[in-house]
Amino acid sequence: MIANGERLPGILMIIIRFVLPMQDHMIKKLLLIFWEIVPKTTPDGKLLQEMILVCDAYRKDLQHPNEFVRGSTLRFLCKLKEPELLEPLMPAIRGCLEHRHSYVRRNAVLAIFTIYKNFEFLIPDAPELVATFLEGEQDMSCKRNAFVMLLHADQDRALTYLASCLDQVNSFGDILQLVIVELIYKVCHANPTERSRFIRCIYNLLNSSSPAVRYEAAGTLVTLSSAPTAIKAAATAYIELIVKESDNNVKLIVLDRLIALRENPSHERVLQDLVMDILRVLSSPDLEVRKKTLNLAMDLVSSRNIEEMVLVLKKEVSKTLNTGEHEDTGKYRQLLVRTLHTCCMKFPDVAASVIPVLTQFLSDSNELAALDVLVFVREAVHTFESLRPLIIEQLLDAFAGIKSVKIHRAALWILGEYASSPDDIQAIMSATRQALGEIPIVEDELKRAAGEKSDETDQQTGGQSVSKLVTSDGTYATQSAFNTTSVQKKGEARPPLRQYLMSGDFFIGASIGSTLTKLALRYVHLVQDPVKQNRFCTEAMLIIATIVHLGKSGLCTKAITNDDQDRLLMMLKVLSDRSPAVVDVFIEQCRKAISTMLEAKSQEEASTQKAKEKPGNKVQPDDPIAFLELSSTRGSEFAGTENVFELSLNQALIGSATATSQTQAADATGASKLNKVTQLTGFSDPVYAEAYVNVNQYDIVTQLTGFSDPVYAEAYVNVNQYDIVLDVLIVNQTGDTLQNCTLELATLGDLKLVERPQPVVLAPHDFCNIKANVKVASTENGIIFGNIVYDVSGTASDRNIVVLNDIHIDIMDYIVPASCNDSEFRQMWAEFEWENKVSVNTNLTDLREYLQHLIKSTNMKCLTPEKALSGQCGFMAANMYARSIFGEDALANLSVEKPFNKPDAPVTGHIRIRAKSQGMALSLGDKINMTQKRPGKICAT
Repeated sequence: MIANGERLPGILMIIIRFVLPMQDHMIKKLLLIFWEIVPKTTPDGKLLQEMILVCDAYRKDLQHPNEFVRGSTLRFLCKLKEPELLEPLMPAIRGCLEHRHSYVRRNAVLAIFTIYKNFEFLIPDAPELVATFLEGEQDMSCKRNAFVMLLHADQDRALTYLASCLDQVNSFGDILQLVIVELIYKVCHANPTERSRFIRCIYNLLNSSSPAVRYEAAGTLVTLSSAPTAIKAAATAYIELIVKESDNNVKLIVLDRLIALRENPSHERVLQDLVMDILRVLSSPDLEVRKKTLNLAMDLVSSRNIEEMVLVLKKEVSKTLNTGEHEDTGKYRQLLVRTLHTCCMKFPDVAASVIPVLTQFLSDSNELAALDVLVFVREAVHTFESLRPLIIEQLLDAFAGIKSVKIHRAALWILGEYASSPDDIQAIMSATRQALGEIPIVEDELKRAAGEKSDETDQQTGGQSVSKLVTSDGTYATQSAFNTTSVQKKGEARPPLRQYLMSGDFFIGASIGSTLTKLALRYVHLVQDPVKQNRFCTEAMLIIATIVHLGKSGLCTKAITNDDQDRLLMMLKVLSDRSPAVVDVFIEQCRKAISTMLEAKSQEEASTQKAKEKPGNKVQPDDPIAFLELSSTRGSEFAGTENVFELSLNQALIGSATATSQTQAADATGASKLNKVTQLTGFSDPVYAEAYVNVNQYDIVTQLTGFSDPVYAEAYVNVNQYDIVLDVLIVNQTGDTLQNCTLELATLGDLKLVERPQPVVLAPHDFCNIKANVKVASTENGIIFGNIVYDVSGTASDRNIVVLNDIHIDIMDYIVPASCNDSEFRQMWAEFEWENKVSVNTNLTDLREYLQHLIKSTNMKCLTPEKALSGQCGFMAANMYARSIFGEDALANLSVEKPFNKPDAPVTGHIRIRAKSQGMALSLGDKINMTQKRPGKICAT
């Protein structure tokens, strides 16, 4: 009740009389919590008389024979802020340093450290006392606490102790080793000349038995030295940590450290030699760890170790084929395929050994992995002309084993586009005939159906054959659903391409027709014998005609669509006419189109990669040299604000060149800093004041109350990934002292208040800053609301309340643009169950301008290539994608149009949003609705 602000004036003496004398340990622990929160002073700030009795109880507990009572009391004294209570207890606290039990001794050190930090006059000789204690102490936890105190209170004494036992550091406990690493880090950055003295100790700590110590030692070693041996030792320690630690979170954190290490150009050469060690991390079963590892290895691999890396990746591929289908096995297979794809594009010499391995995936049940293989094969067959015969051969070998219609369709396109010799063209024709079965298809299917029918109905019909009746539309009247289902029930296997056609998928039929047409036209161009030309073209036309006949026969589950039929009939006309213009389209223009597409894709990937890279430091030959030691004495009015420690830290972290450029940038922006300083008083006033206004912070200050309210409040909202920090300024605008002034907050949405802000006392016209932390769990709009409650001193009225304005948390703070390929987009679009359809309501009249406005306002990335959106057209369709910092995906499809005859008409259409969670879909839709209109214009709706 007291913690919630209730005042219980008569309870203090009751507690002292009846609870304080009790010896039960649980009661004593609860009592310490009570003493921590109970008000100990009167309204005018004087210590309550009753606290003298409590102080005597503290002294008795510090001399209690039980170590738990002593230790818990010492921990409680760390939280006391009243020196009047602590002063009579100092002899007892000193005496606890010599207690037999380590629990009491280590808490006594903590109590002395806290009291020295807050009230140095109570124990001025604390560093000397603790240093003496440290020299004779044997318990590791006590030594750690004592060393921490010396680290913060008297660094020289800590260094003296460390120098005396430098050779014994490896035998210390991990808790003490961590503090030693922290001390070395601080000392070496404050005084770089000490590096040579302690860097050997850091090297030794890389072999510590504690993973935490090795991690901290590696990070410290990287900042202290940029020598190749140091970088290699630190990177090796990181890799060993990733391989040996079982926690995936630890693996990801250390992987991020390795990636950050690679971003420094001077370290990249060292890490290139460790690529094979980095690939050991692939033994982890977590998909995210494997993904980051492959990306890092791909960034570091060079021509010296590409062959070894490909061998490792081949072994990983064989493992996924031999392992049972797990949830992540298919996705890992995709990662391996894409990595091998990238390897071949960067290092063409290994493509010949990779292609046979990847073509095994074409018969894989995982369609996504097979599609990735075909994307690779398409790019490889276009890029590497010397490998085309090998790729065609491998595709033909795998053609019969393909299980997916999409894979068959894409493989047919590649074979038809890049087969360049008569032998290859004949082989592809043979493979297609084999995958279709006996030609004509309708006759063969009727024979099979009739044979099955006669077996079943011989007894009923007396062995007489059933006559075939041909109707006016070309279908056979004797054929019915019973005949077809009887064959299917029998389980007789059909060739794969025919099976697709029989199930009604005639899009693959159109692909077969297009492929055969390309092959025939190219065969005519390569072979001069008219007989062979006519024979090949006739065979291709027969196959196309039999597919059309099958689609109209009624034998299939679905009839052929008009689009597929028109395309097949067009192929027949092309083969019969062989017009030069049409032949050029099939043989030349198709190849140019794929070349343009691949070129646009490579440019997009290059621009994305360039955006990720940090800009290098450009230094001209005649630029003046900026000496770091002299940079803080620039004769400027603001020179005293430069932090020499920060500059040296920057130099240690990112090199002197970067520090020099930062110094030059600071010089260049000195004028802009000066321009932001606002003079508040005159130079002749007794008190001179000026203010530095940070425009960025000023823009996101939210006013919580009115200027006429007794308490004025405003908040600076700082969003940092999973945390929202509210820095609330509270001003007492009255002439009264406000007691227990409390900021009470509540949240709406997936937000959680971490802790309640503590009450404060505000003098008349006084102000204070209160910070509150809010945790964010998912990507959706949230609201923070609440009020300020306070008591006026000297009155007995109820508590006063000031209601605060709401603080709206924007979803855009958590969404960042992301990329994915078409197959991944389609898969997520099919899987996500929440959809939000938003109608376009804007005053913009240009389709491209509306798309750019939408991308800017939603932080989404347009996945549709720029060339596909170019040109003038009355409609536009584009796909967009973004991810939240919580790993949530958001997809959007824009479909808009604009009539040609109305140039001033606004864009119309709709936007479909799909997400895995309802909050993501709804919040993104609300954001789009709010930002659709162009700023500065009003649109009447």
